[in-house]
Amino acid sequence: MGKNKFPKARYMNLTWSKLLLVIGFLPFLLFFVSCDKFESDQTIPSYLHIDSIGLVTDYELQGTASHRIVDVWVYVDDNLIGVFELPATFPVLKEGIHKLTLKPGIKMNGIAATRIPYPFYESIIYENFNFIIDNVDTVNPTTQYMSNTQFTWMEDFESGSISLEPTTKSDTTIDTTSYNSPLVFQGHYSGVSYLDVSHYFLEIATKDSYELPGLGSPVFLELNFKISNLVAIGVYAQTISQIEQIPIIILNNTDSWKKIYINFTPTVSGSTDAIDFKVYFQASNEIGVTQAELLFDNIKLVHR
Repeated sequence: MGKNKFPKARYMNLTWSKLLLVIGFLPFLLFFVSCDKFESDQTIPSYLHIDSIGLVTDYELQGTASHRIVDVWVYVDDNLIGVFELPATFPVLKEGIHKLTLKPGIKMNGIAATRIPYPFYESIIYENFNFIIDNVDTVNPTTQYMSNTQFTWMEDFESGSISLEPTTKSDTTIDTTSYNSPLVFQGHYSGVSYLDVSHYFLEIATKDSYELPGLGSPVFLELNFKISNLVAIGVYAQTISQIEQIPIIILNNTDSWKKIYINFTPTVSGSTDAIDFKVYFQASNEIGVTQAELLFDNIKLVHR
C-alpha cells in the first residue's frame, strides 16, 4: 500500500447490515423518553436515578474492567420504557413491586447514532423493585460479562511477549512502553508504535489466526487507544484459496485515552468461505506530521 493516505473520518464503519441500521435509529426515538402509555390511570411517576454502571471482571480470564458504558436501557416488567444517557434521572409510571431490568448500553463503533445494549454484558435484574410515587430512588448497578462470552484473543501488553507482529508491508513495529511510563493507560505497560519521516507505514497483525462464528453471532473487538494519527482496523480472512484483507473501521486522532467497541459481526458473517481470521492495525504517516505516537491497551476479541 506504500504511502497511501486514509480519508479523514471519525470512527467510520465500513460494513453495515440492515438490522444494524434499524438499531442505529432506535436511540433517537427512545432517548430521554419514559413511556406514559401504561395501562393505568397513574399520573404521578416514580423516579430512578443512575449515575453509572460498573463492570466487574475476572482479570485472568476476562482482562481488565475498563469499559465505556454510556447508556442504560430500562425495562419494567420486560417492557422497554426508555434509553437514557448516563448519568440520568427519569420518571417511571409505576407504583409498588415490579420487575426492573437495566441493560448496559454502548456506542457501537464509537458512533453516537448507533447506541445498542452491549451483547456481552449481563442485564441487571431487580425482580422485586419497589417503585414509590413522587420519590427518587438511586440505583448503583454493576454488570459483568455473560458466562458464555468467549475471549478468543486478549492483549494487555503485560507479559513478556506481544501477540501482534509487523507484516511484510510494515517499516515499523509495535513495542511495549517502558515500565510504569506516563504513557501507560492501565497496569505497567501499554503497546506503542511510532511513525516518523523514516518510518511512514505501520501494519501489524495477530500472530495467530482465530476461528470466529458466523450466521450473525455477535463478534466485537474492544480496545483502549490514544493515537495522533489515523489508524485502520480490519481482518485478514483466510479461505482455502486466498487471503482477503477487509478493512472495518478507521479511528481518528485523539488527545486522550478512549475505549471503543468495534462491531466485527457483519464482516465475519459475510465472509462465508473464511476458515479463520487475523486482526490487523494499519497506519500511514500523515502529511506534515514529524512523529506520530500510537498507543493501545486492553485489546479483547470476544464472541458468543
